[in-house]
Amino acid sequence: MTDTPLEGTPDGFARIASHLDYPMFVLTAFDGEERSGCLIGFATQSAIDPARFFVALSNKNRTYRIAHASEHLAVHVLTEANRDLASLFGEHSGDDIDKFGRCAWREGPYGLPILDDAPAWFVGRILGHSEIGDHGGFLLDPERGDVRGDLDGLLTFAKVSDLEAGHGA
Repeated sequence: MTDTPLEGTPDGFARIASHLDYPMFVLTAFDGEERSGCLIGFATQSAIDPARFFVALSNKNRTYRIAHASEHLAVHVLTEANRDLASLFGEHSGDDIDKFGRCAWREGPYGLPILDDAPAWFVGRILGHSEIGDHGGFLLDPERGDVRGDLDGLLTFAKVSDLEAGHGA
């Protein structure tokens, strides 16, 4: 150990984050009247026992507003074969188009839209939410789900970084 303290740089975190390659998910919500969905990259398992999953949604998009009025959310795992779903749910706003009219889906638990082409999905009860900068965080208690296909080759941020967001962060 040396006596010289480390200081880092003001852009240190931004430089680190630019190298991280997060998996991408489509999150869907249903508030009893309206359905919505968006592409998310800020999501992770946050506890093992009991299982918990944390998702963060941009506070500027429609899905965030619908999620706030919902009791459950559905998280869809994407692979590289699902880039079309990533484009639909990432580049377009539900304020402008009916995303569910442009993809195959079925009603799942709690009326949530479950995307037919996603190889895996789960539904979680919202345990709580908080404002975290330009996003809102939702802590989920996973209740039900299914793996319907191969999960090799997860779709990651690097593979969708060229998409034009339907709403800004």
